[in-house]
Amino acid sequence: MTSESNTQPVIEAKNLDLTFQTNDGPVHALKDVNLAIDKGEFVSFIGPSGCGKTTFLRCVAALETPTGGTLTVNGMTPDEARRNRAYGYVFQAAGLYPWRTIAKNIKLPLEIMGYSAQEQEDRVRNVLDLVDLAGFGGKFPWQLSGGMQQRASIARALAFDADILLMDEPFGALDEIVRDHLNEQLLALWARTGKTIGFVTHSIPEAVYLSTKIVVMSPRPGRITDVIDSPLPKERPLDIRDTPEFIEVAHRVREGLRAGHGDDV
Repeated sequence: MTSESNTQPVIEAKNLDLTFQTNDGPVHALKDVNLAIDKGEFVSFIGPSGCGKTTFLRCVAALETPTGGTLTVNGMTPDEARRNRAYGYVFQAAGLYPWRTIAKNIKLPLEIMGYSAQEQEDRVRNVLDLVDLAGFGGKFPWQLSGGMQQRASIARALAFDADILLMDEPFGALDEIVRDHLNEQLLALWARTGKTIGFVTHSIPEAVYLSTKIVVMSPRPGRITDVIDSPLPKERPLDIRDTPEFIEVAHRVREGLRAGHGDDV
């Protein structure tokens, strides 16, 4: 019995569908999605715009409601998982309130959840250390670079120590040098915390560099065309991107994206 509970996926979708009703008729955002994500995995979702990557993440976070199939998070419905504070969510934009300091932005979910003032202080200090922003708690968002703001956003999502971190293209608006640095930092953070991460991206190199598993999705209706288990080691310097193993995985991702487009023609 214990071994069964240990092998239960953290996130599991079975025949998942989502159709939005619009004035122009139904929009099939997700179709027959089957996926299992295990504890501690780093799973990237990649595909063209409108393929359902973010929609799937939003379903996991109970921000959208599927119209067919099943979806569980820690063995619960997404709504139950939300109430149990199972995940933190990092959006594309940092979304920090300009009138609150970085520390007070990070404290916001802790205030809402009713943590004591001392615990709020302790948690803020810990997560600022985790994202290499120690000493910046008293600054305001406008005093930080875009990359630092995104790290603060990640710290806020980590503040209540959920086991799952959902990230929707958090580095998409940043330049390549900053993005590379944050990718390295995110891998280090994942290694230290052991969290399960779901990560949406449009970048093939980013998906391959970060992930233990890459989910390739097709244009709408969003379907999974390939699930690639990465053969790369957990320790990944940036120059691993020049190795034959990395290039081979990137090629398979590219082929999966091309195949998805072919299905749509």
